[in-house]
Amino acid sequence: MKKGKRIYLAGDSTVQTYETKDIPQAGWGQYIAKYFGQEVEFVNHAIGGRSSKTFVTEGRLDAVLNMLQGLDYLLIQMGHNDAAADKPERWTDAFTTYKEYLKKYINGARNRGAVPVLITPVATLHFKNGTFVNDFPDYCQAMTQVAKEERVELIDLMNSSLRFYSSLGYEKAAQLFMGSINGTDWTHFTESGANQIARLVALGVKELESGISSYVKAERSVIDY
Repeated sequence: MKKGKRIYLAGDSTVQTYETKDIPQAGWGQYIAKYFGQEVEFVNHAIGGRSSKTFVTEGRLDAVLNMLQGLDYLLIQMGHNDAAADKPERWTDAFTTYKEYLKKYINGARNRGAVPVLITPVATLHFKNGTFVNDFPDYCQAMTQVAKEERVELIDLMNSSLRFYSSLGYEKAAQLFMGSINGTDWTHFTESGANQIARLVALGVKELESGISSYVKAERSVIDY
């Protein structure tokens, strides 16, 4: 039986649900449900290595759209792999093709009677001159433009994650990432890191005051870290 709300996730490796063999690597999509009431069901279609473009060209967006029903939600976090200029099959230009592909998600969801929500790319651990750095400024700006042009709700996960890292300081923030284990990966999250990013996404939903905001159980003052 369908629950009160069903929320679909479209995204990359920072969002996807990992298998037991991949522990401790995790994506925030694995933890997002814990910050919502039980009447909300999450369906995570995020998968590693996909950009807004390849998620479409591989037929993954169509597969999600075919499942959407009226009043469902589609949360969309794309951008990391769109910036991969050395991989032309993934790459999109921030202010042209990236925006065009995002609009495919938006229009597809709306045509099914569902509600799209854009989420800017989550921050990596890039620390320079005492500051955590946004590695995808053009894509964040382009997504913000799309949100305004299409009148779509936007969760600015880039800025909220940068603020969160800053509140922790570099040493603690580093523990959120797989690099704290393997020494190299400062993009993907440990289970603890994915959990914290999920909390930030939930808080972002709560701040939207949208049709699903009332289901959020996350509190800004509570950090399970």
